[in-house]
Amino acid sequence: MSLADRLQSGSNPRPHVMVVEDDADMAGEIVTDLETRGYIVSRASTGQEGLDAMRADPSIRLLIADRMLPALDGLAMIEILRDEGLRTPVLVLSALASVDERVRGLKAGGDDYLTKPFALDELAARVEALLRRPAATRATTLRVGSLEMDLIDRTVRRSGREIELLPREFKLLEYLMRRPGQTITRAMLLEDVWHYRFVPQTNVVDVHMGKLRHKLDGEGEAPLIESVRGNGFVLRAPD
Repeated sequence: MSLADRLQSGSNPRPHVMVVEDDADMAGEIVTDLETRGYIVSRASTGQEGLDAMRADPSIRLLIADRMLPALDGLAMIEILRDEGLRTPVLVLSALASVDERVRGLKAGGDDYLTKPFALDELAARVEALLRRPAATRATTLRVGSLEMDLIDRTVRRSGREIELLPREFKLLEYLMRRPGQTITRAMLLEDVWHYRFVPQTNVVDVHMGKLRHKLDGEGEAPLIESVRGNGFVLRAPD
């Protein structure tokens, strides 16, 4: 009995899966196979359609997304959803099998990466494995000292004081809060927050970091972000 069948036999509804794949034949095979196994399956053929569907339907439990999609690339779609706080597990499908491409898929926010061609039984097994993961595997709240970030509500508070951040500032702070006490270089931020594939000559990191620091540190509060000369920045929890 599949995971979907086991859930259907109890009080829980059948898992709802979204498939975003522009190859009509492959998409049809995936949808038919998953429906046969007891899943509810929705389908989109472009990255924008997938993005709109994920935003509109909170019942979707798993996203299966092709790496190469027309108009909006699959990884770009996933990055946007992660930036907006979506924690739904994502299985990336791709004909690109190199280690670098796998790493890129996972860093974009994918939870698993399956290369084409693949057996439908393997895809189904990976779907079940992702759906078995407890919801808590992706933390919804980050805390560093008196600093607290809610990834669902997209709010930040320090000692109870709410701090309004722009989307890029929020993502920058999230990156730091996931690595407290660790020195973060400008190159790391340019690659992982701005998604540059090379390191340009720019002061964009310092500009955003300055604005973020100004918002985080209220009157009489110790600085949370310290500069590390010649290296980058570190987030500490002095209070």
